[in-house]
Amino acid sequence: MLYNLLYPLADQMPVFNLFRYITFRTGGAIITSLILAFVLGPSLIRWLRSKQSEGQPIREDGPEGHLLTKKGTPTMGGLLLLISTSIATLLWADLTNAYVWAVLLVTIGYGFLGFLDDFLKVSKKNTKGLPGKIKLLGQFSIAALAAFWISYNTADPLSTALAFPFFKNYLLDLGWFFIPFAMFVMVGASNSVNLTDGLDGLAIVPVMIAAASFALITYLIGNIQFAEYLQVHYVAGSGELTIFLGALVGAGLGFLWYNAPPAMVFMGDTGSLALGGALGAVSVVTKHELVLAIIGGLFVLETLSVIIQVGSFKLTGKRVFRMAPLHHHFEKKGWQEATIVIRFWIIAVILALVGLATLKLR
Repeated sequence: MLYNLLYPLADQMPVFNLFRYITFRTGGAIITSLILAFVLGPSLIRWLRSKQSEGQPIREDGPEGHLLTKKGTPTMGGLLLLISTSIATLLWADLTNAYVWAVLLVTIGYGFLGFLDDFLKVSKKNTKGLPGKIKLLGQFSIAALAAFWISYNTADPLSTALAFPFFKNYLLDLGWFFIPFAMFVMVGASNSVNLTDGLDGLAIVPVMIAAASFALITYLIGNIQFAEYLQVHYVAGSGELTIFLGALVGAGLGFLWYNAPPAMVFMGDTGSLALGGALGAVSVVTKHELVLAIIGGLFVLETLSVIIQVGSFKLTGKRVFRMAPLHHHFEKKGWQEATIVIRFWIIAVILALVGLATLKLR
């Protein structure tokens, strides 16, 4: 909004020329979302506590300690992330950019689905929430709209193509299959982050690491000079998503203040579905879907642990892990929660560095 209102006045007032720079507006978005999260956090948490007498329902088949340490903590803290990120993005981004609206559609749409899921869990006081088929239907429907909009606004030959890390020129044209592929990326990323969100601070920091990594990617991919130097595919207009990702990082820092152990609030599906979907949508815009699997490798590991656990039990009647997702396995082994969380953060940083290395290794 500020860009659209003030940058046209740069000829009369040169100071407004600052708004042409994505770096300046990204910094503004980070600070804005961070301040909003700090300011709105206490009142939002008090309101959630007043509406949720018993907090988020805790799985009875989960780690025993959770019934003692997590009980009574309110959920739906993802509202803080959604509000802060959305306001900061709308304030600092170019609102004529189609990619900004596509990513916001996925973020807010998935956040709404997560809110419904959390609301049903809290109101019914159980962990079932929104039926899985309805949730997936909603996710795929939103992803289909976003995928079509992204493809429509992307120039050929990138509009329906899949790029590969380490290969500078090769593109695989998926044709009509691009839409279902992009849908799978967004839905898969959303649910992977959701599975990871099981311990205080466990999901939000890897999400911030991934968002910061993709902020660098969108900035470089959206700048034709940097893109040509790095020999990556230039996606015109994608640089504007750097502002959205900066807002996400700022909101994540503010949320972490209240989600740090012992958590005052959980993000719930309201936050985890939205954050994962946002990362998936950004990866589709930048043609870095495969790189997301590296940078977000921690989320992939958590998801694979569930798939392996379920598959093994159905086929052999035996479990590979003591409990899935993976972080619960280590809890069952006796690791302290803080140890698991910090080590998983370290893994997330390492995987992000590996993912970013693909920008140069071509």
